[in-house]
Amino acid sequence: MALSVLDMFTIGIGPSSSHTVGPMRAAALFVERLDADGLLERVDRVQSELFGSLGATGHGHGSDKAVVLGLQAEHPETVDTDTVDDRVAEVKAGRLLLAGRRPIGFSWYDDLILHRRRSLPAHPNGMTFRAFDGDGTPLREATFYSVGGGFVVDEQAIGVDRIVEDATPLPYPFTTGAQLLAICQETGLRVSDVMLANELSWRTEEELRAELLHIWAVMQECVRTGCSRTEALLPGGLRVPRRAPKLLADLESADDQIDPIRAMDWVDLFALAVNEENASGGRIVTAPTNGAAGIVPAVLHYYMKFVPGADSDGVVRFLLAAAAVGILFKENASISGAEVGCQGEVGSACAMAAGGLCEVLGGTPTQVENAAEIGIEHNLGLTCDPVGGLVQIPCIERNAIASNTAINAARIALRGDGSHKVSLDKAIKTMRETGADMKIKYKETSRGGLAVNVIEC
Repeated sequence: MALSVLDMFTIGIGPSSSHTVGPMRAAALFVERLDADGLLERVDRVQSELFGSLGATGHGHGSDKAVVLGLQAEHPETVDTDTVDDRVAEVKAGRLLLAGRRPIGFSWYDDLILHRRRSLPAHPNGMTFRAFDGDGTPLREATFYSVGGGFVVDEQAIGVDRIVEDATPLPYPFTTGAQLLAICQETGLRVSDVMLANELSWRTEEELRAELLHIWAVMQECVRTGCSRTEALLPGGLRVPRRAPKLLADLESADDQIDPIRAMDWVDLFALAVNEENASGGRIVTAPTNGAAGIVPAVLHYYMKFVPGADSDGVVRFLLAAAAVGILFKENASISGAEVGCQGEVGSACAMAAGGLCEVLGGTPTQVENAAEIGIEHNLGLTCDPVGGLVQIPCIERNAIASNTAINAARIALRGDGSHKVSLDKAIKTMRETGADMKIKYKETSRGGLAVNVIEC
């Protein structure tokens, strides 16, 4: 199956790609299929059931809100984040505008069910939708799975990452790091060049460049918004204070010459701003997930602010190289915290950012692969244990730490010749095996780790 850089970086809404973006897309798809089959006007009631990790932490991740928005034909890329609460309040009052045009009754407690202890067999993030006519006769039932990064599959597509598999032939297909390095060695191409050649199978270079720079613009706007918020606390019951606005003020008033590693503080700021926006349900770039959405933007901001000669061409090459690394994780392991823990989210994003930065700093393909391997190797075993089911503790700080780790990984790789004992492929395989061995309570259920050892209020 062919994967694009635009699969790895998508514009969405916080706080979770698996729990917010995926359910919204699945609900919207269910309604679109009803409409396409001529059933929409017969629907009098819809019922949604969320299972596994979705059911266990769905309230904290906004899965319930995402589902009702999707049923109203909203999509993560375009939904107005400023009106979400008002739209949800209307549904809670008993009225849902199905597909954005057919009004039906809706019971928040009977028609939207979150099962905290029940799971579906194929994946931890399962959901089932049903539609009934006025007599209560079932019109349609469908089950979907949110498999990480906002990717959604249905029951007939388990094992692939789109409802319709993309079989586009690519000039340089690769599914492993070894294959990618072999292509680079045979052709003399950089990692970003290989990705660019493949991307031209879908769109022109001008179109791709415009898409990637738009993604970068959304990342920048996310940082600006996160730094300018006036609310003192993040939403939710944890009363977590916003730190980005004050940190920006401190950094802008300080003399950077005093502290030789002040750049780390700026990287922290960029990551905190993004992830505070994500925790607030704001507009973010899934990169490759929402829980890890701050890492790639933070490292890209570092590149633009602190690397001489940084420009938009470098941004494009950074994102292409980072996506190449992300594809390896998607193909050979997982980017879903519900499957492999946070190593699949923050660890994958750290590796992607490290590889992207190494690329634009002049790294060879072997150095890029080395940087990505360092990025994931030192996140192996990372659990997903969000306190209160919210993407706040430890998620927000974890992005800041991983952003600086990615920069360090790239710098370490650039100081070497690319040779190393542990390949990226072996590190990804280890991550997959570690995730399989990890107890379920450490995989986005909020039933282990910090989630049970930290008082929520």
